[in-house]
Amino acid sequence: MDHDHGIGHGSVGHAPVQGTEAWGWALFDVLVVLALVTAAVGYAACRWAARGRSPWPVRRTEAWYAGLTCAGAGAIGPVAAAAHTSFTAHMLGHLLLGMLAPLLLALGAPVTLALRALPAIRARSLTRLLRSRYVRVITHPVVAAVLNAGGLWGLYTTELYQLMHGSVLVYGLVHAHILVAGYLFTASLVGVDPDPHRASVPVRSAVLIPFIASHSILANWLYAHPPVGVEVADGQAGAQLMYYGGDAVDVVLIVLLFAGWYSATRPKAAVDVPPGVQSTRDLQVDREP
Repeated sequence: MDHDHGIGHGSVGHAPVQGTEAWGWALFDVLVVLALVTAAVGYAACRWAARGRSPWPVRRTEAWYAGLTCAGAGAIGPVAAAAHTSFTAHMLGHLLLGMLAPLLLALGAPVTLALRALPAIRARSLTRLLRSRYVRVITHPVVAAVLNAGGLWGLYTTELYQLMHGSVLVYGLVHAHILVAGYLFTASLVGVDPDPHRASVPVRSAVLIPFIASHSILANWLYAHPPVGVEVADGQAGAQLMYYGGDAVDVVLIVLLFAGWYSATRPKAAVDVPPGVQSTRDLQVDREP
């Protein structure tokens, strides 16, 4: 969890931090660890509270904890430390925090698990929140795509990239935005949690195509125009990682999107419901007093 800000090969960093600034970076690491531990313990507590219901799929639990691991690796640890002096390492952290972690966390179905674990009154409150206008707006694929892609273009085409490496506050806000925007976008496309406002497959497909194009165009732009302070070879390696790594995750999104569409539209008689698995309707019925 060492955030070394010494000037290195291709660095955009600053002189070694001391005093208050060093404490700020240490505090950032502590806050990230606390957030990850809270998310891990909270998920386990919900599983325990819902133990009387049908078995919770192991793959959901594995996806959640793998997502937390990716988020932690992208925000703190060796990759994050190297990202201060290496654009390639920064891009690896971006893929972990902004693409892979949101995908795995969304597949962990945290909202569904919370609805199973919460008392009926609190579950209804959570349901009302999910149906609110605010949630409807920020979870719409178009809004989520703008937040996600727009944030990346703002990060790499302005001075924000240099600024965040010199300010722990900006660094924290940028990384929080990358994770949250990535999660909202992924959940709006292929999320498995109940979504009263979920857009149709044609709408989600129409949003995903320009998002993939925007991500690829930005990677190509970075290949030709690395951020200020980044050496050309390092910038090109980072841009290639963004291009090909992003494509790999985007392929998974496409497969999940159309697999979900096929599962939802195939004839009901052909649907195989595994023993013990509750549908959303069954879940709602269980909540009735």
